[in-house]
Amino acid sequence: MERKRIAIVGIGLIGGSMALQLNANGIASNIIGVDASPAHLQKALALGLIDEAMDLDKAIANCDVIALAIPVDKMIEILPSILDKVNDKQVVFDMGSTKHLLIEAVRNHPKRKRFVASHPMWGTEYSGPEAAVKGAFENKAVVICNASDSDEDAVAMVRFIYKKIGMHQIEMDAYAHDLHAAYISHISHITSFALANTVLEKEKEDNAIFELASGGFESTVRLAKSNPNMWVPIFRQNRDNVLDVLNEHITQLKKFKACLEKENYDYLLELIENANKIRRIIK
Repeated sequence: MERKRIAIVGIGLIGGSMALQLNANGIASNIIGVDASPAHLQKALALGLIDEAMDLDKAIANCDVIALAIPVDKMIEILPSILDKVNDKQVVFDMGSTKHLLIEAVRNHPKRKRFVASHPMWGTEYSGPEAAVKGAFENKAVVICNASDSDEDAVAMVRFIYKKIGMHQIEMDAYAHDLHAAYISHISHITSFALANTVLEKEKEDNAIFELASGGFESTVRLAKSNPNMWVPIFRQNRDNVLDVLNEHITQLKKFKACLEKENYDYLLELIENANKIRRIIK
């Protein structure tokens, strides 16, 4: 497949990392950056993530593929207007963490079939163009949602891109994706935010946190450094599923609390041994 002119809307962690992969794997002939922050665009140019910067309308007029890597609330706002402007050969795909509401926003759009909903399952706690990571998506999963609602050639293009950057592909409907994402990804972030707030509330000595927090605490709480402007819209859009997983998580926490209150260490051992079964799935 010949190289494509690709516009990336949102040159942060995900968009910047995608730009690196598109260049490294010979997918793009030209990468156009679009971002609400002029500073991000200048940084992306300086880092060589993009070849040129344009406003959104100009980028749409000068590309073959448009990749959206912006907060999910912003995607809902701009995706319909992007589809208003694309032709029957251009492909639009997103890399957002929630799917159902985004797909609903364009369900009846006349150019709906030029859009492919996807979610590469990778990220870090950092943000901005300088957070871009080489080889970020290799050997990770990407979920493609409601593929039958998109044109075959559009899906083929998106599949080609993800295959070339080393991702294994999973198909799901949007409802299933959002449910699984709540349990696998979204609850991890809420837990990390809550743990950070707990420590910050109870431990008033910054130096003590810094000096004593190694290994387990650091790995558990690192997600608390994630960008709130990205995560609040995710929690809002996936509210029902997140509440479901939160209720189950709170139930599990109460079990541990009750074990300690009642000094029931046999049941505490059982709870931890049951949790150890995750070893079968995650090595």
